[in-house]
Amino acid sequence: MKTNIAVFFGGRSTEHEISVISANQAMAAMDSDKYNVIPVYITKDGRWFTGEALTDVKNYRNTAELLKQCTQVYMRPIYGDYNLYKAERKMFGSDVFAKLDAAIPVLHGSNGEDGIFEGVLETIGIPYAGCGTLASANGMDKITMKMILASDGIPVVDYVWFTDKQWFAHRDELIAKIESKLGYPVIVKPANLGSSVGIGRADNREELLSKVDDARRYSARIIVEDLVENLQEINCAVLGDCDEYRTSVLEEPIKSGEILSYTDKYMGGTKDNRGMHASKKRIPADLPKEETERIQFLAGETFRVLSCHGVSRVDVMVDAKTRDIYVNEINTIPGSLSFYLWEAAGLKFDKLMDELVRLAFKRKRDQGSKTVSYDSNIFALGGGVKGAKGTKGVKA
Repeated sequence: MKTNIAVFFGGRSTEHEISVISANQAMAAMDSDKYNVIPVYITKDGRWFTGEALTDVKNYRNTAELLKQCTQVYMRPIYGDYNLYKAERKMFGSDVFAKLDAAIPVLHGSNGEDGIFEGVLETIGIPYAGCGTLASANGMDKITMKMILASDGIPVVDYVWFTDKQWFAHRDELIAKIESKLGYPVIVKPANLGSSVGIGRADNREELLSKVDDARRYSARIIVEDLVENLQEINCAVLGDCDEYRTSVLEEPIKSGEILSYTDKYMGGTKDNRGMHASKKRIPADLPKEETERIQFLAGETFRVLSCHGVSRVDVMVDAKTRDIYVNEINTIPGSLSFYLWEAAGLKFDKLMDELVRLAFKRKRDQGSKTVSYDSNIFALGGGVKGAKGTKGVKA
């Protein structure tokens, strides 16, 4: 029998459209002799739909018409219930649309890549591919990620972080801290977004004010980083789990300006062939052997330290003048699932998807060996509950 795999994509995110592209690439790559692939599209207002029409990216040009061809569905937050249910139940017959065996989230950005959706899957207990709740949350938040990496000796650039409310209440103090610790130029970023959304360079105080105002539109937490002026950006994908993983060949994205933009990343290629794989890049990156190995090592260490799982892409910055290397960020659900980096390393896209499914089931087996509760009931032991204030009929 085939394995029923639900691929979740879309979502309430500024990276919604990129998720649609990545998921359609992934679904097309999956072996139809092994898997029944069930697309689950999450709209921008959070509703779930499934249907064959979701597997053709051209249909998303008119979302309203697309959804008329689909069935609205949901899952119940009950542990062990892997059913996908129809939202509109008929008077007769089952309301189960499909029983799932595993899930593959291809949700980029907030409300999907940040641990929120992974928490839903953990609550249900269904095997799923990709990072868990903790790794997803830490990997998505640039501030937390840098704190963890730096504490383990992984090089990151100097930074200052604050919340939007702190910016309003203590703006002068924060500006003084940025100027004394970092100096100009700096890069201003929302802490929990990807795809270069809300990111900008500031060369002076006036530009800093403008870029922070832009970043706070997207996130309550903002990070200001020291700018690597002689920047060479290099990406490396990692596949496996934090105990056993492998690294891909390296790529050097080709940017049109000083910062790799949303347009650079996703608007290359043809109208119906977008995504990270279609952006301009150099594969493999033209680097000395020792630098290649150092970057692959740091990518693997980032994956390990953050307890990642499945496939991720680690982006590093190289100072072209000093050759210093810094980890910039990790993408726990990378654009196009970084399949092009694995194909360059000899692993075809269909085999990458096989590996993600295998890892999903392996993690589920490993979790099954851990104790999560005790088979006892303290309320049936007698003697009451000592020190439980405000309870009735309980002996102290």
